[in-house]
Amino acid sequence: MVRMEHLVINGGRKLSGILEIKSAKNSVLPIIACCIMSKEDILIKNSPKISDVNNMLNIIRSIGGKAKFDGNDVYINCREVNPVLVDSNLTGGIRSSIFILGPILGRFRRARISYPGGCDIGLRPIDLHISGLKTLNVDVSEQSGMIVCDGGNLSGGVVNLDFPSVGATENLMMAGVLTKGRTVIRNAAREPEIIDLQNFINFLGGNVAGAGSDTIVVNGVGKLGGGAYNPVSDRIVAGTYLAACAAAGGDVTLTNVKPNTFYSVIEKFARAGFSLKETNSSVRIIASTRPKAIRKIETQPFPGFPTDMQAQMTALLSLADGSSIMVENLFESRFKYTMQLIKMGADITVKDRVAMIKGVKELSPAVLRADDLRGGAALVIAALSAKGVSEIDGLHHIDRGYCKIEDDLKSLGADIVRK
Repeated sequence: MVRMEHLVINGGRKLSGILEIKSAKNSVLPIIACCIMSKEDILIKNSPKISDVNNMLNIIRSIGGKAKFDGNDVYINCREVNPVLVDSNLTGGIRSSIFILGPILGRFRRARISYPGGCDIGLRPIDLHISGLKTLNVDVSEQSGMIVCDGGNLSGGVVNLDFPSVGATENLMMAGVLTKGRTVIRNAAREPEIIDLQNFINFLGGNVAGAGSDTIVVNGVGKLGGGAYNPVSDRIVAGTYLAACAAAGGDVTLTNVKPNTFYSVIEKFARAGFSLKETNSSVRIIASTRPKAIRKIETQPFPGFPTDMQAQMTALLSLADGSSIMVENLFESRFKYTMQLIKMGADITVKDRVAMIKGVKELSPAVLRADDLRGGAALVIAALSAKGVSEIDGLHHIDRGYCKIEDDLKSLGADIVRK
């Protein structure tokens, strides 16, 4: 049996240097989907070459669009797109495939897609997407495992979300862009990526306001144009590399970042005893001591602590001086990775959605397996701190959100290779 690609990390080396952060995965994916509504050439700047982006480009190509990487930029033209079935072979591997639903409905008034996939970290119901579309007079049904939408009567309306879902907010925003009338989304998600999608839509000629607040208003327009757009940088990748430096020790500066988009994360590193220096477009962390324990962290929708940083921070706190508590409020199965940390000597007890972390002085190298994206990043962080050689399988999960993570870390002095 041929072994899949894996990472080999010889830990215990401090990190140092400067690293530029690319555009955010969670901005690029809905922006790619949004391109379906335009017939013009669009260039998305500084995009990460990750598997989730490649899968979204495959989806665009599967429905007749042109989509390719041009250096570090993504070129898209959807003039010839036809709203045919997107099969589960494409949507089954990426949760964000649901984003094509709103744009296809907005442009063609009908859509038929299979259910989206992604990491197995708990339920990711799309009921908020569906109920919101029904409020906009879309007829939604399920046929042979497919979501079938008839938007012949699609019109503006007021959608009150039961929860500030990022995906549902973005899908409903896009559904309203080419729809006559006004679409109002209440209890909308407020993440920076929501603001970025609004800015992109307006850059193409749309009329969206309110992103970043709990109420977004979309006034329908007749068409969208094209052009080159530079999405916001990836705050989760930035937070991951801050955690890597904090765990391994060292002095790292991240550029092309906006500290105000992840202050809730930066603040936790400060509470853990690390020195941080910020500018409008960079953040520097100096890690010369063992982290301090943080009494309690709870994941929350933005501007609270992001669920996508929970695993990385838990890995760091497993090395802290004292005990910490991590509460996961968004997903019920997001602590699976802790069993791998325990293999390395971490003292973590999980009950339901709460992890009790008693810090240890050091972790031991081990053979590990990533079972989801952010949990995989947590294992990389732990392995960087452990003196000796660790191996991490399940690399395809990590590749969904990090572009050649080994190259980034190697540039900072880590002893890491992909085999």
